[in-house]
Amino acid sequence: MKIVVIGGTGLIGRQVITNLLRLGHDAVPASPVSGVNTLTGEGLPAALHGAQAVIDVSNSPSFEEAAVLAFFQTSGRNLVQAEAEAGVGHHVALSVVGTDRAHAPAYLRAKLAQEQLIAAASVPYTIIRATQFFEFMGAIADAGTKGGLVRLSPAAMQPIASRDVAQALAEVVLAKPVNGIVEIAGPERAPFAEFVGTWLGHRDDPRRIVVDPAAPYFGIPITDATLTPGANARIMPTRFDAWLTASSSNGRSA
Repeated sequence: MKIVVIGGTGLIGRQVITNLLRLGHDAVPASPVSGVNTLTGEGLPAALHGAQAVIDVSNSPSFEEAAVLAFFQTSGRNLVQAEAEAGVGHHVALSVVGTDRAHAPAYLRAKLAQEQLIAAASVPYTIIRATQFFEFMGAIADAGTKGGLVRLSPAAMQPIASRDVAQALAEVVLAKPVNGIVEIAGPERAPFAEFVGTWLGHRDDPRRIVVDPAAPYFGIPITDATLTPGANARIMPTRFDAWLTASSSNGRSA
């Protein structure tokens, strides 16, 4: 099966490509580097020719409110139109748990707009909503840091390894479209401070965590329900401590 992976050179895309190639499929990475630009439509018809399925894991280069919304709306519209013209039978998109929650940050609102566009199109689809990646613990710590202290909400999170996200995407694209949403998450739910504190300790980072109910998550207040999955989420296997150990042994910075 020919499967085009939009954003196939990024963190998730590379792993999806590897998984699909291992299974014997013709997995084709598509990005501006390879001459495929979903914002302009450049290269899309040629890239999608003969494709049975598409996985979209592309991301906006800017998280500014107007820019991120314009990216996902324009890119998504161009992509589903090109897929319909090429006869693609399954569109799989990576989204984020929490896009439909009240007071979601601008990025999640933009992802919701993308989801709605996909659902309204003619191409059969599956949307995968994932929780926060283990790989982004450093960004969360940095966003909450001021004066050597990391202020974090006491709210819960249930993060996931990017390799588990890639595995789920590869499995879903080979199954029938559900024309709906599938949530995926890691196996452990705990407060932000626990995950980020473990990450800091693993790196011998001297910053100290302060649990602050008023601490925002990228500009918005959150609760235990904001970024955690629903009851029917698919729980992926990799535990945070195992991921940290594997990251260190592989010579990568966790």
